[in-house]
Amino acid sequence: MRVLLVKPYSKSDHIQPSLGLGYLAAAVRGAHEVKILDCIKERITPDKLGNVIKSFKPDVFGLQCYTFDLNFVDHALGLAKAYDKGVVTVVGGPHPSAAAVDMMKRFGDELDYSFAGEAEVGFLELLSSLESGKREFDAIPGLVWRENGSVRSNPKSVLEDLDSFAMPAWDLIAPETYPESQHGAFFKQFPIAPIMVTRGCPFPCTFCAGGVIAGKRVRRRSIDNVLKELTYLNKERGIKEFHVVDDNFTMDMAYAKEFLRRLKTLNLGMTWAVPNGVRMDALDEELLALMKETGLYIISLGIESGSDRVLKDMKKHLTISKIKECVGMINRAGIDVSGFFILGFPGETVESIKDTIKFSRELKLVRANFFTYLPFPGSESYEKLKIANELEGIDWDRFYFMTASYTPKGLTRKSLRSLQRLAFAKFYLRPRIILYNLKSIQSLRHFWFLIGRFFRWIVSS
Repeated sequence: MRVLLVKPYSKSDHIQPSLGLGYLAAAVRGAHEVKILDCIKERITPDKLGNVIKSFKPDVFGLQCYTFDLNFVDHALGLAKAYDKGVVTVVGGPHPSAAAVDMMKRFGDELDYSFAGEAEVGFLELLSSLESGKREFDAIPGLVWRENGSVRSNPKSVLEDLDSFAMPAWDLIAPETYPESQHGAFFKQFPIAPIMVTRGCPFPCTFCAGGVIAGKRVRRRSIDNVLKELTYLNKERGIKEFHVVDDNFTMDMAYAKEFLRRLKTLNLGMTWAVPNGVRMDALDEELLALMKETGLYIISLGIESGSDRVLKDMKKHLTISKIKECVGMINRAGIDVSGFFILGFPGETVESIKDTIKFSRELKLVRANFFTYLPFPGSESYEKLKIANELEGIDWDRFYFMTASYTPKGLTRKSLRSLQRLAFAKFYLRPRIILYNLKSIQSLRHFWFLIGRFFRWIVSS
């Protein structure tokens, strides 16, 4: 079967490879012909996608879907069915993992199947069942489908042995062809590839649906398996920097330390970063020393708020004093720190947001991102807002960190965006921060990319 796997187009300036589609392609390519299409990288806007479908002539049309992709996915499914009603349409990713049954109801007959959770095993089984004509779906993990007018769903797949997954189909992704517009915006070396070391998250942060999507249990690849992938990326694809994009790489500090000791012996000369962040309670001085020795140059931290009350509501299990202590420890290790902050969390006030802005300036950070709160389906805070009927005004077309798609009581969208702009201005318009970030620019093209990102973030509506 001919399988087209699509990363939806958006105006996002994070143009980076999709590991999820890479793993899916690797899982099925031995039995099927597969193409990965990154619509953001290739600038395949909705009006151009139909031509790609006609050119490739897929039997199966698969889409990765985050919440902000819903309208693109709706349009894309229509294009696939308009090309050929017999094309099998499948959607997976974070949003269907949190709301798979709702996805089937939302898209009607244009969506044939959806997957909740990891789909590497289930997707191959679905293709085999369809190709054989047996259409036996009851044992396919994570599958959601229609039967006799109702929507059925199977339990999610949570495979313990991550080494059993084939390496992402890097030859189909070609990470070395991606532009200088990575997750963290800045880098030391180029080209860059993301890697996944762990899956799952046991923590109860109320704004996050990670545990719902990937399971509560943290599973790890073997060190040999990860080092093999890094060696391949470095030697065969010319990758000079890698980004660990899972959230719990350092949770098992003994594992992380052994991994870094062995990475050091390979002498690959790669720099690396953790743009998704690491847990502050999963760091110590020995681990930080190993991180720096192996080429780590910046650590991102989910600080989220400058209010102990809000941190408690978020169930971060952090306090202002603990955050200060952790940032200080990282500073002493000679590693730069970038902070993530959430503005407009349910129950926030103008005063608590201003506390966050002030706190960001007190910490020794080199960068900070101030995101407006998003009610992610599957998260605890989303469910509470849903019960309280506070999601009625959400515009899913504008479900971005920079658009204030949700505002807590007492704040308007305009006032929250003004506070967000104030946060960026107060943090970045300081001589030390301006000079540091100017020195971090790698090329003229990188400079213009950063200017474009900053402009879009400030003026986005």
